[in-house]
Amino acid sequence: MSQDVMPQVFEGLERLCVPQGGDGIVAAPAFPGIERIEAKFSGNAFEPHRHDTYALGVTLKGVQTFSYRGERRFSMPGQVIVLHPDEEHDGGAGTDDGLQYRILYLEPSLLAECLEAEKLGLPFVDQPVISDADLANVLLGALTDLDHELDELFVDDFLMRVADGLIRHAKALRRLPASVAWNQARCARDYLEEHATRTVRSGELESVTGLDRFTLSRHFRAAFATSPHRYLLMRRLQQARAMIGEGGELSDVAFATGFADQSHLNRHFKKAYGMTPGQWAALRRGSQPGRSFAR
Repeated sequence: MSQDVMPQVFEGLERLCVPQGGDGIVAAPAFPGIERIEAKFSGNAFEPHRHDTYALGVTLKGVQTFSYRGERRFSMPGQVIVLHPDEEHDGGAGTDDGLQYRILYLEPSLLAECLEAEKLGLPFVDQPVISDADLANVLLGALTDLDHELDELFVDDFLMRVADGLIRHAKALRRLPASVAWNQARCARDYLEEHATRTVRSGELESVTGLDRFTLSRHFRAAFATSPHRYLLMRRLQQARAMIGEGGELSDVAFATGFADQSHLNRHFKKAYGMTPGQWAALRRGSQPGRSFAR
């Protein structure tokens, strides 16, 4: 297979312009529950780490390789990557020609709400590399123009089509409880986001949701595929990553986002993203001069 993306997958994207030069990461404007990036690498880019989101992407150029669920995986141009929440993986280029891909990080709650009316739980796709031009085109609908924000009506349709694509490949559906306490789970989520830069106690969440901490933990995990503690930590890291991308000093970022010190930030950042904050900052700086996307 060609080292460049298959033409039929990128039909309609002829004006796509990619950053030139060395390694780099470019982040698009965020939409609630959805993050989008383009990454360009040579060699091993990410050490083992795990997200609290689905990671859904398309390889554009080169060979994308990563370890996932006990096996070494390879994605060729045009293939779709599907990584599930809290599944450890690494990542990098499989050849000396380097790697380029676009990927979005999707909060499980968005899929869960989309599927709830059909009494379906979260889909589990056991093969993380898929040859599916239709699903690739769906993802590229959100990944083509990274300079602009996503439209809410677009996202509604996009989520439905992504859910359909994942179910098509799912070996199993992770069943939700008979009834998820969505209002209380969202209330806890909103409270955690509002107070992300400080320690939040279990009693606080019990007070704002009316659920005991153990019941809340079960419903929160059903809704968001992670625990309240990890959700809070990832929101801190998300803020830290944004501040680093804007050029913030690492010691200042650590203090502003509720970490004890820079080494505390470094340790959790690397576990979540597979690289240190300093490496992330260098990659973001490396992408700035050539930033240009389809318009």
